[in-house]
Amino acid sequence: QVQLVESGGGSVQAGGSLRLSCAASGYIFSGYSMGWFRQAPGKEREGVAAISTGGGSTYYADSVKGRFTISRDNVKNTLYLQMNSLKPEDTAMYYCAAKSWGSNWLSVGAYNYWGQGTQVTVSS
Repeated sequence: QVQLVESGGGSVQAGGSLRLSCAASGYIFSGYSMGWFRQAPGKEREGVAAISTGGGSTYYADSVKGRFTISRDNVKNTLYLQMNSLKPEDTAMYYCAAKSWGSNWLSVGAYNYWGQGTQVTVSS
């Protein structure tokens, strides 16, 4: 059974940093591309960052480029999102997700499996 469990969320002031983790189990982690998504209250879920199976290719939403870094450890079966220079508009529930094939790296519909999310709150 595929399981994705996010952690590392919390409350931080603007300009601060957080590192999110996503522990994967129940499938061959290295065979799936991974992504981070977020959803703020009243808004649609949006893609934040994605990474290929081996980690050699990464993709970012324009809103987080230069501030967020996605990475993965295929030995530890863990996905990460380092978030720096956080802004109040980054406040959202953050989800990790896995997809088995295709591009559409930041598209919600392209992903097969989802975690339950971790809350990030950035105060001004």
